[in-house]
Amino acid sequence: MTDATPDTLATADAATPTTDAPGAPTDRRAAAFFDLDKTLVAGSSGFYWARAAAAHGLITRRRLAADGWENLKFRLRGSTDESTQKVWDRVGAFLAGQRVRDFERLSPRVLAGVLPRLYSEMLAIAWEHQDEGRPVYIVTASTQDTAQMISDVLFFDGGLGAPLEQVDGRYTGRLAGPMTYREGKADAIRLLAEREGIDLDASWAYSDSESDLPMLRLVGHPVAVNPDRELARVAREEGWEIIRLERLTTHLKTAAALVAIGAMGGLGRVAAAGRPVGGMGRRRG
Repeated sequence: MTDATPDTLATADAATPTTDAPGAPTDRRAAAFFDLDKTLVAGSSGFYWARAAAAHGLITRRRLAADGWENLKFRLRGSTDESTQKVWDRVGAFLAGQRVRDFERLSPRVLAGVLPRLYSEMLAIAWEHQDEGRPVYIVTASTQDTAQMISDVLFFDGGLGAPLEQVDGRYTGRLAGPMTYREGKADAIRLLAEREGIDLDASWAYSDSESDLPMLRLVGHPVAVNPDRELARVAREEGWEIIRLERLTTHLKTAAALVAIGAMGGLGRVAAAGRPVGGMGRRRG
């Protein structure tokens, strides 16, 4: 359901000559870039990493409960610069010294939590872009490993996330490259566009958050999905398409479930409410 008439995805993407440096692609095409949390998937994908880590004894139930409440607040209010930095500070401190292999082995359990929370409507849009010849990418403030894992499962063309530094098979707790947040997302997309010959003026970007305005303003077709208050205001003022998939009833059900199960000490069994994806067994956050 949209608040504005969507652009026709079938619009032809004309190959436009470019004046890039020698060796760069001579033809450019459009692409589509999707934020992950609250855009492709209901809630925070990071919560399912926390659930998987708790199931394997890597974090405590108390820590999981705290992460569950953070996920609830994210579902209801979105992210802020402060909350995002706090998450990364906490994640970095926790990961320092941990074996990379232990977290790679959590991937199946993480996917089991994330995949049922994918918005089928957004997957349909992404796959339609691909069918029209546009490569599709996940661009997220989550880790590069998360972005690539979900991209691979969905048969997307790639994922851009925050790279975690590794030394001798263990995480250092530091990033190995720029943080893919705010301008960092836009910078990552620019580098990809230059490398892959992508015409950003002809491209699409989808996000829920005001923090992704640099990414949205980078393309010719920005789309606000489940927008927070500030992004909704900007989208209305600038005439961008708005897609709303989250409803008040969904928020209330999520809150009630977390309160009830949290009171019983069973937050590890909670999965934030989302729309199940039909036909996931037939086609590939």
